[in-house]
Amino acid sequence: MMHMTFYWSRYVTLLIDSWKTDSWTSYGLSLLACFIVSAFYQYLEDRRIRLKLVSATGGSSPAAASPIEAPLLQPKLGRWSAARFAGAALFGINSAIGYLIMLAVMSFNGGVLVAIVVGLAIGYLLFRNGEGDFAVVDNACACA
Repeated sequence: MMHMTFYWSRYVTLLIDSWKTDSWTSYGLSLLACFIVSAFYQYLEDRRIRLKLVSATGGSSPAAASPIEAPLLQPKLGRWSAARFAGAALFGINSAIGYLIMLAVMSFNGGVLVAIVVGLAIGYLLFRNGEGDFAVVDNACACA
């Protein structure tokens, strides 16, 4: 049965019909997997942003860029550069993981939701802690 409201139970189906939990052990391992994937999502997002920033500053450290040449005013990368392909690959992988995380939350299991939110928060704390705060903006629209 597919739930349409949040529920708390060790019986959950995640992403595919064959990923069903029927014991506390399988449920706990599934929550651990959700936690790890959520933290890994934050790690990949950090790597993607840092790759973009390093390629935009020409290999120098982001802090070395003068205020006038801060990330928003950097010249565009070459249309077919290796850094753009790597950034696109990281973006694609990160988007796929993000959509899978969203679908896992849509199982409407409270434990899965908590594991994912805590994983995202811990991943943000570990990998995107703000050392060297920077902004890389492609689009002024906040929804993009």
